[in-house]
Amino acid sequence: MSTPTPNSARPTSVSSLMREIEHLGRDLTRGGYSRPVYSHPELELREWFLAAAEARGLDVEVDPNGIIWAWWDRADGDRTGALITGSHLDSVPGGGAFDGPLGVTAALAAVDLLRSEGQKPSVAVAIAVFPEEEGSRFGVACLGSRLLTGAIDPDRARSLRDANGTSFAEASAAAGFDPRHLGVDPARVAQFGAFIELHVEQGRGLIDLAGPVAIGSSILGHGRWRVSFTGQGNHAGTTLMADRRDPMVAAARLVIGIEEIARSVPGARATVGRLEPVPGGTNVIASRVDAWLDVRHPDDEVTAAIVERIRGRATEVAADQGCEAVLVEESLSPTVSFDQQLRDTIQLALPDAPVLDTGAGHDAGVLAAHLPTAMLFIRNPSGISHSPEEYVEDVDADHGARALAMAIMAVGAVGA
Repeated sequence: MSTPTPNSARPTSVSSLMREIEHLGRDLTRGGYSRPVYSHPELELREWFLAAAEARGLDVEVDPNGIIWAWWDRADGDRTGALITGSHLDSVPGGGAFDGPLGVTAALAAVDLLRSEGQKPSVAVAIAVFPEEEGSRFGVACLGSRLLTGAIDPDRARSLRDANGTSFAEASAAAGFDPRHLGVDPARVAQFGAFIELHVEQGRGLIDLAGPVAIGSSILGHGRWRVSFTGQGNHAGTTLMADRRDPMVAAARLVIGIEEIARSVPGARATVGRLEPVPGGTNVIASRVDAWLDVRHPDDEVTAAIVERIRGRATEVAADQGCEAVLVEESLSPTVSFDQQLRDTIQLALPDAPVLDTGAGHDAGVLAAHLPTAMLFIRNPSGISHSPEEYVEDVDADHGARALAMAIMAVGAVGA
């Protein structure tokens, strides 16, 4: 068991912790931050967290799936029924500063705050940092928590490849992990009593309600699919329009069709955020175009029906261009309702916090199938996320750390 350092008795502002990492992973082309998992900036962030945790005397370990655990143990070292908090440090391309790191920095600040006030929950507490939450490099969101809980087959995870052809196994090995040991860890999960994840709100709920903190109720069902159009690669200058089998045209027509389909279903969201032509030359008719699709809806059956409509539209627009289309599921997360008893306990500690659902996926949603989970959302005055315009006021960030500390004490007392 680790001994707290003298610094552990001083409260820390979330903004001061965020400033320590604001230079890491800046994207000068897109704006914002690009911190894909196991990239240089993400590895620097992981090292920063390890140092910050060790400076607080927390007992730090990194498991075979690359998840970092920083333990604030009970005096007797018993970790049964441990309370987990934390989030992630990776980002989408050109993402905001707060998506992920806010949950990590607020967890450190919450521990500092409780220690400064002489408070300690009756259960062990761990701050977790999950890798590849965004899925921006290898295409599967919440990959670390999926591996931990067995929600993804480790062979499939090892074979995932990024845009440069590097496999997740290769990237894990380069980051210092043995990819042979990736996979479910039931003994570790059995230690956990609950998980509370704090996150920047990725919408306008708290703007409209004029409050700094909300409690999560549920996560909309969502998934990712890849649509591959294949046609005939050819010369842009010598191939007549009538002679073309152009997969880019089919992909463009599908993008428009997806918007039409999603707008026809109340509550639906459907997005194509990425297109990759092969070979990708300006004066080349592509031979293949891959489009990545994100679909979300509160009703999982409706989500499935939307995807089937999109599959049919893809087949239709491909045939019109003399091409072929194949739609493949890459990940799927059903609608998740957070644990009612855990939410009630947190509401007693935070009676002024409204309850909101979210359309964004989180590690808390993956872990919800295995233990009680909850979320706290912090106001984002821009209402924008996955963009450089994402923002959190310093005072709201500190409200969040205080709310997380109160939630930890309330849930820790119930779990004693």
